[in-house]
Amino acid sequence: MPDTEPYGAAAPGVGADPADSGAAPMGGDVPPMTTPSVTRRFDAWNYREDSGVGDGSDLVGFRIEATDGHIGKIDEASALVGEQYLVVDTGPWIFGKKVLLPAGTVNRVDQLEQRIYVDRTKSQIKDAPQFEPDTYASPEYREKVGGYYGSTYERHR
Repeated sequence: MPDTEPYGAAAPGVGADPADSGAAPMGGDVPPMTTPSVTRRFDAWNYREDSGVGDGSDLVGFRIEATDGHIGKIDEASALVGEQYLVVDTGPWIFGKKVLLPAGTVNRVDQLEQRIYVDRTKSQIKDAPQFEPDTYASPEYREKVGGYYGSTYERHR
């Protein structure tokens, strides 16, 4: 009688269709599958993919909301990749000063209500390096501001 398995019989479970409910489960030292928790890395000068800022969005005039309340309106916004930020006119909140918010602090944008929600408190924003109107676009100033907000990110999470 001819051998129907020319190379011998298959090992149990090998070649079985895994979708087949009768297939034997894998054995041995296979660790259980787990999904790692997602850790978001703070990228100061780019909007988060899920923030809702669309390409070419004009955000000037939108209200800015910190985690604990309103802080002002956007006076200027940069959409250059790697250099995205918001200049916020705080009005009477901190005596008419402006602050620079890196795009990475933006949690979400409500285009309909024209509001931007950031993931920092009013106190964290108030304690940021002072806005420097003549040098705020310089790499040195952005490094100082980005470093400050990066340090508050870990404490905020």
